[in-house]
Amino acid sequence: MNLKEKIDEYPDFPKKGILFRDFSPILRDPSAISYVVDEFSKYFHTKDFDIFAGIESRGFLFACAMALYYKKGMILIRKKGKLPGKTEKISYKIEYGSDTIEIQKNSLKKGQRVVICDDLLATGGTAKASAKLIEKMGGKVAGFAFIIELVDLGGMKGINKYNCKSLVKY
Repeated sequence: MNLKEKIDEYPDFPKKGILFRDFSPILRDPSAISYVVDEFSKYFHTKDFDIFAGIESRGFLFACAMALYYKKGMILIRKKGKLPGKTEKISYKIEYGSDTIEIQKNSLKKGQRVVICDDLLATGGTAKASAKLIEKMGGKVAGFAFIIELVDLGGMKGINKYNCKSLVKY
């Protein structure tokens, strides 16, 4: 299956000069969702990790599909203030300022190996912060899974010490 044919492009979104690559059409096609999960199953082996983490918000959908396939759990990496209870958080720099992400403190056991999922890797700021947050909580990053990678933005540089896989590269 050619996933590029399933990805929509929106020029000048969310602001002028940006070409937004939208993986939403994949979600409307059960065979495309299955294809994505099957492709990652060739790369991530069930014995090498314990749980998935989805980065807000599109990563949730993808991580959940993977968790169902592998019969593993899934945790949420969310923006600050979106999770109830005690959380662990980390702040990081992004292109236009800073942001903070967090995970519920009781969602990850020390030593758990985590595959972090998101729909798209661009500059890598959120991915890198997610890895630091997992490690701060005592987890181990077993890898990253992205549907789309924007190669020219260099996001892989910040996370290339981990096992990383992206299915579509622009």
